[in-house]
Amino acid sequence: MTLPLVASALPLPLLRRGKVREVYEVDAETLLLVASDRVSAFDVVLREPVPYKGAVLTQLSAFWFERLATVLSSHFFSADADEIVARIPALTDHHQALTGRAMLVRRTTPVPFECVVRGYLTGSAWAEYKRAGTLAGEPLAPGLVESARVDPPIFSPATKADVGHDENVTFSHVVRALGRPLAEQLKRASLGLYEAGRGYAAPRGIIIADTKFEFGSTPDGRLLVIDEILTPDSSRFWPADRYAPGRSQPSFDKQPLRDYLAGLKQEGQWDGNAPPPPLPQEVVQATSERYLEAYRRITGKPLATA
Repeated sequence: MTLPLVASALPLPLLRRGKVREVYEVDAETLLLVASDRVSAFDVVLREPVPYKGAVLTQLSAFWFERLATVLSSHFFSADADEIVARIPALTDHHQALTGRAMLVRRTTPVPFECVVRGYLTGSAWAEYKRAGTLAGEPLAPGLVESARVDPPIFSPATKADVGHDENVTFSHVVRALGRPLAEQLKRASLGLYEAGRGYAAPRGIIIADTKFEFGSTPDGRLLVIDEILTPDSSRFWPADRYAPGRSQPSFDKQPLRDYLAGLKQEGQWDGNAPPPPLPQEVVQATSERYLEAYRRITGKPLATA
C-alpha cells in the first residue's frame, strides 16, 4: 500500500458507497468491505485523503473481532489480501488496492439501530445532560462535569440516518421497535463488548470514552457484531495521561482536522457546507499520525503496511 486510496473500483457488484467504505457483493452469503482513506468532518467529505486511515480502521477492527469473539461472534472472515485473492481470483490484479484495507465478511441483515455505549459524559451525551440532566432519557446524578466518568456505562441507542445525523433514542424506543428479547440482547452484547474493549485498552494508555456498535442477524437467527468495531472512527479514544474531567479531551482521531476546520468556520472563511476548503499537508499528516498511534497502542505493534 503506497498511495492513499480515495475510492476503490473492483470487478465485483458494488452494493453501496458510504463516506468511508465501498461494499461489494461476493456471493449470496459474503461481502467485501474496502475502507478508503476518505475523511469527513461536519458531514462533508473532504478532498484530501488521510494516508493509512482505511488500513487502520480495517486492521484494528480485525484485531478486535478476533480478540472479542468470546464475548460475541462477528461477521469477520479475513482481512488478509492474499487470502481474499485466493478466495476471489477475479481480484488478482487488485492486490495492492486490497492490501491492509479489505475485509471479507459474512452477509447479515443489519439491525436498524446504532448501539452506542457511553462510559464518559461527552459529545451529545454532555449536551443532553446539560439540557435535561439525563442520558438516553434516563436521569443522571446532578453536578457532573464534562468528560466525567459514568459508572456503570450507559447503553444509549440511536437511529441510523441515511441523510444527516443519527438521532438518540431511549431503550424503550428500541423495545417497541424490535421487541424486548432482541433489545435486551443488543444491550447485553453492547455493554459486554465495551467493557472488554476498554479493559484491554486501559493499561495501554487509551481511554475508550464511548463507542458505537452495529449488529446483524444471520438467516438462522444468530446475532453478530458487524461493520467496524472499537476504531477511532466509531469511538472516542482519549490518551489516559492527558485526561482531565471538566473540559473536552484530546483524542486519537481526526481532531487536528476538525480543529483546523472549526477555526476556519469561526473566522468566517468556511460556512460548513460543500465544497470543503483545502487542507494543509501538516493537518493531513497530523491526522494520519493520530490513527497510526491509536493502532500501535492498542495492538502493541506498528501498522504492517505503514
